[in-house]
Amino acid sequence: QVDRYLYHMRLSDDVLLDVMARFQAEMVKGLGKDTNPTATVKMLPSFVRSLPDGSEKGDFLAVDLGGSQFRAHQVKVCDDGKQSSQLESKFYPTPKEVIHGNGTELFDYVADCLLDFMETKNLKHKKLPLGFTFSFPCKQTKLDEGVLLAWTKHFKVRGVQDTDVVSSLRKALQKHKASDIDVDVLALVNDTVGTMMTCGYDDPRCEVGLIIGTGTNACYMEEMRHIDLVEGDEGRMCINTEWGAFGDDGALDDLRTEFDRDLDLGSLNPGKQLFEKMISSLYLGELVRLILLKMTKEGLLFNGKVSTALLTKGKIEMKHVSAMEKYKEGLSNTKEILTELNLFPSEEDCIAVQHVCTIVSFRSANLCAAALAAILTRLRENKKLLRMRTTVGIDGGLYKTHPQYAKRLHKVVRRLVPNCDVRFLLSVSGSGKGAAMVTAVAYRLAAQRKQIDAALAPFLLSLETLREVKNKMRTELEYGLKRETQASATVKMLPTYVCGTPDGTEKGKFLALDLGGTNFRVLLVKIRSGRRRSVQMYNKIFAIPLEIMQGTGEELFDHIVQCIADFLEYMGIKGARLPLGFTFSFPCRQASIDKGTLVGWTKGFKATDCEGEDVVDMLREAIRRRNEFDLDIVAVVNDTVGTMMTCGYEDPNCEIGLIAGTGSNVCYMEDMKNIEIVEGNEGKMCINTEWGGFGDNGCIDNIRTKYDKEVDEGSLNPGKQRYEKMTSGMYLGEIVRQILIDLTKQGLLFRGQISESLRKRGIFETKFLSQIESDRLALLQVRRILQQLGLDSTCEDSIIVKEVCGAVSKRAAQLCGAGLAAIVEKKREDRGVEHLQITVGVDGTLYKLHPHFSRVLRETVKELAPQCDVTFMLSEDGSGKGAALITAVAKRLHNVGQK
Repeated sequence: QVDRYLYHMRLSDDVLLDVMARFQAEMVKGLGKDTNPTATVKMLPSFVRSLPDGSEKGDFLAVDLGGSQFRAHQVKVCDDGKQSSQLESKFYPTPKEVIHGNGTELFDYVADCLLDFMETKNLKHKKLPLGFTFSFPCKQTKLDEGVLLAWTKHFKVRGVQDTDVVSSLRKALQKHKASDIDVDVLALVNDTVGTMMTCGYDDPRCEVGLIIGTGTNACYMEEMRHIDLVEGDEGRMCINTEWGAFGDDGALDDLRTEFDRDLDLGSLNPGKQLFEKMISSLYLGELVRLILLKMTKEGLLFNGKVSTALLTKGKIEMKHVSAMEKYKEGLSNTKEILTELNLFPSEEDCIAVQHVCTIVSFRSANLCAAALAAILTRLRENKKLLRMRTTVGIDGGLYKTHPQYAKRLHKVVRRLVPNCDVRFLLSVSGSGKGAAMVTAVAYRLAAQRKQIDAALAPFLLSLETLREVKNKMRTELEYGLKRETQASATVKMLPTYVCGTPDGTEKGKFLALDLGGTNFRVLLVKIRSGRRRSVQMYNKIFAIPLEIMQGTGEELFDHIVQCIADFLEYMGIKGARLPLGFTFSFPCRQASIDKGTLVGWTKGFKATDCEGEDVVDMLREAIRRRNEFDLDIVAVVNDTVGTMMTCGYEDPNCEIGLIAGTGSNVCYMEDMKNIEIVEGNEGKMCINTEWGGFGDNGCIDNIRTKYDKEVDEGSLNPGKQRYEKMTSGMYLGEIVRQILIDLTKQGLLFRGQISESLRKRGIFETKFLSQIESDRLALLQVRRILQQLGLDSTCEDSIIVKEVCGAVSKRAAQLCGAGLAAIVEKKREDRGVEHLQITVGVDGTLYKLHPHFSRVLRETVKELAPQCDVTFMLSEDGSGKGAALITAVAKRLHNVGQK
């Protein structure tokens, strides 16, 4: 009979899955900026951005307002290697006149209780941080600010709604300033969030908080990129769902029974908190009363005799329902309770009433499980996991005291989300200890922020500092051009004997070799002139093994000639004596266009017997040794010059070449009259600055950090190429690694554990910087990259790593921009113009692939050289096509000279 009567209260799994889907849709609505105003589930940001990590420590106060009693707590958090916390509390009643009075009285009462607590605990003269648990829906804009949206749970205090409750509490505490009470309200916390934080201290997997008691609510850690209501995309934030209002828009009307409607009409807030009224212990007893009343009126119970107790609202409470459902004593309890209510039940009545209680409380557990399953599914999808392990921190009288509730809830949740392994962890004083935990975490984060800012401060360069770098670079450029200072100059300003840029009449077939990194290329380039002007290229890439990079010079050049032979064979052109351009991307001192003496190896090369030798001669020797073919070596070329020439072929205004990749360098067309180390004053010549050595004389030591010094000391060429080590791709990852080690030692990253992989030099490749800093990359993907590197990171770690990468690459781009500004300013002054229009040909992976480098570089040049209008043009294959174009221009100029 009861089953038939309460048929609508029994919910199948299909119905629960449907409720789950409806709740998921409500969550999405609550998170969206445009849809939030009409959403019933408000999804309030709590501004709690981090869970406890075990390193919190100190003394904290907490006050807890929201239940049947008001509580004050002192929490001691110890970081003694064992991670423990002690809680001391005192309970105070919440008199009716206070919870139905006005705001000033309420907050004065809270402040008085706190004063009493501090006196009993002898804390009056200490300045302590306080967490304020306020278990009502609040709209927060900061961790320590919250505007009350509406009272719930029988509270009706005038003049508080739509005001900031933290400033009200601060005002009330201010009145006690004279009594030596100095309390700093750091955080406003919802009891649900407090529950999650308390359990999160004991179990790092806990990222959901659930309350099922007089009220009901849930919170969980949401990805910032999904929270439209708060600025920023980095990291996570705890969202207080305020799910009690789910269904206030009619979304659950098909599941609400006549009893739910009657209960709602008789409540303090009709039409509000409809989900809570179907779940929380505050209403379940009343729901049972309404059902029993109707059944009795219809003659199904107590011989149809309605007692006064059945007519009296609130006569049946949750404690009665729990007692009646007890496993063994349930029936005798039921008889006792009903007799006390003057109902004189028969045995059948007792069984029927017990059954009603079971159906009502089971429905509560079912609905709660469906909404919780929606949250767990969202968490799993956010993490892009097929299966997830997680912990739900849980609190509330109904869950704790009802004999069957917890078991039923666990069972249904596991059935609805079989791909989540859920642990349910009972919170110990979530609202008190939890508020202290939130405060402790806020305290820890503030301290960590200070340390991180201090570590990264030297990477923030002011405009003044950048101007200084520009001026110093200008001075060094001049030193390199002057005969008397050139020998000791750090920026070598090497003449390239490239005396012109392409004019469009170049034509023919050319070979190009490109040696500048771990790969070596051979190219055949066909250049056409006239109306059908074009450049066609064919190339093959060969690897250079480490043992050859660091073996003898003879072995290196024999390997190069072997690669050329393979290519000529492959292209079927072994017999032709073609003009060849040799891109050799290392510092060379040239005496003519086809003579280049290696000044010193860079980029990891260490072949012996090469430094101080002419590389063109070494190549010719190796060709002779092989004795298979002959080539006309016309030009030895630096990749930076090749980059300028490639862009010069497209844009005659291009007179500067920049490489921002593994290495860093610039070349530009200089007036012959300024180049004292080369005879002649007519025309122009391209100067290869080799600016990577800028600062080797100590002139930029003021901006070098301890991390730069560590990277330099651990490199193949300590004390050399200092500017390059601050600006080029080869070293940025290594700078990042040094900073990460330092922050980990300070306990700010990776739980203070330096993993084996973090100790490995060179593990942090520059491509990872580009990936990590990509705006489109969620923190989840950043964590994946770090995991590939063997670094097990939390969400907070990922944010810090991203910030470190950003600081290092931004400084690199700014320094590079300051150097380039010195060159464009020099060009403007040399031409004697007010305004200069010029194009810079650029190549290099850092410029091309890093998400922010090119923008920061361009902005810096604009800021430091405002009278120059600089266009940046991406070079296509400067080292290959460029070498062929230089060869072609040299041939053209040579022919003109002969004529």
